[in-house]
Formats: sequence, C-alpha cells, structure tokens
Amino acid sequence: MLSAVFCISPQRRRVDKTPSNLIQYIHMRHLFRFGLLCAGGSLLLLTGCATGGRVSAGGPYHVTAYRPHDPSAVRVKVSLSKQDIYVMEGDRCLMAVACSVGTREKGTPRGHFNIYSKIEHKRSGSYGFSVQGNSVVATTAGHAGGHYVGYPMGYWCEFAPGYGFHQGFVHPTPRTHGCIRLKGEAAPKFFALVRIGTPVDIATEQPEDATIGPKVERVDDSRLPDPDPHIMISEAAFEKPSGQLLE
Repeated sequence: MLSAVFCISPQRRRVDKTPSNLIQYIHMRHLFRFGLLCAGGSLLLLTGCATGGRVSAGGPYHVTAYRPHDPSAVRVKVSLSKQDIYVMEGDRCLMAVACSVGTREKGTPRGHFNIYSKIEHKRSGSYGFSVQGNSVVATTAGHAGGHYVGYPMGYWCEFAPGYGFHQGFVHPTPRTHGCIRLKGEAAPKFFALVRIGTPVDIATEQPEDATIGPKVERVDDSRLPDPDPHIMISEAAFEKPSGQLLE
C-alpha cells in the first residue's frame, strides 16, 4: 500500500529523535444519559473543539476548526503517545485531530520548533511515480524510467529540516518516517490556522491529552486499498475541505 510518505532529515539541526513510549460506554437510564450529554455539550463550549471518539474507517474525516482571535497567539501541540494534534490559542482549542507520527526507528523529533515553510501543493522529491504514457508506476527519484512525479504531500508546513505536517493516510499506530500526517480536510484547515513563525511543541505527552484527547475522533486508514496512481499524479490528490475552512 502506498500509504507511507517518506521524509528524510539532513543533519542540519539538532533534534531529539528518541523513540516515544508507546472507552467503552455503559448503558444507562435515559435521564442519566441525557445528563451526560448536557455535560459533554458544556465541555465543548469550554474547549471549542468538536468531540469524536469514533474511528473514521477510511471515510471522510470532517473536523471543525475555529478562526483565531489573534493569529499570533496560535500554538501547535503534538502528543506522540496519543497521536493527536492540538491547535491552541491560549486555553481555547481551535482544532484537535488525530494524526500519524514517526515509527520507533524513524521517530518524529521532539522539542520546540516554529513553522518556517508552507507549500500548499508540495510533492516529494524522493518518492513518487514514473509516468510513461498511461503507465504510472511507484518509484524513487533517480530511478524513474519516464517522467517523475513526486508523491503528494499537500498542505506542507515544515518545522524542522525534512520534517513537516502534511496531508496523508492516518493509522492507529505510528507509521511515518518522521513527518506528521493529517487526514483529508484536517490538513488544509491546519494549513489555514498556522503561519510562518507559529510555535510547535512536540512531546511524548501533552496536558490536553487528558482534557481534549478523549474527544478526538480516531482514524484508521490501514484497510484502505492502494490509491489510484493516476489520481496521485494529478491535482485531485490534494483533498480540499468539503465546507467552510474556519468557523
């Protein structure tokens, strides 16, 4: 399956690449269930992030992202153990989504960073497809027998050399070579929320894991069939939001 997008980091910046250490509802009486729903709704108003908890099994991943009052106050927090991204403005949650992070062997770097490059329709310079007429075959750069087209890495937001947030498949376990992948429309919404200079904090755990994390809708693209390579070399590979970008 062509679900792995590879990001190789040159030794230009010291980062900590130490591997990370890696609910079931009880049936209740109607009145008590109603009380829980009300409490959950109140918590939503406090956090500003949509609830989920369900597993999006390969289908559309609809997320809500809120427009910041002060774009300069936006901060990104990544929990490697939960594979969650929290986009915060102070205590206000603008967006919380599931993601895929690096494997134990090729971990996502920990530390404090800043977004310094944004490319909406970026393609990989290392992995992609060889295109000859109607033939499209997966390959690596330098080994393409025909015209080389890089693997789509849409809505790229780079935070360290060779490492960035981008659109792609999301799995329940660490899957990438260090990049952080967001599913579907979560990627363009993240792209809209951050700007050059936005701080990024990546750690094994985040305080939001306990308060916001349980409400993040999970994603499992592991059973998806291989994408049509003819689509992957076209502009259709960059999925756009189905509705409003920011609320």
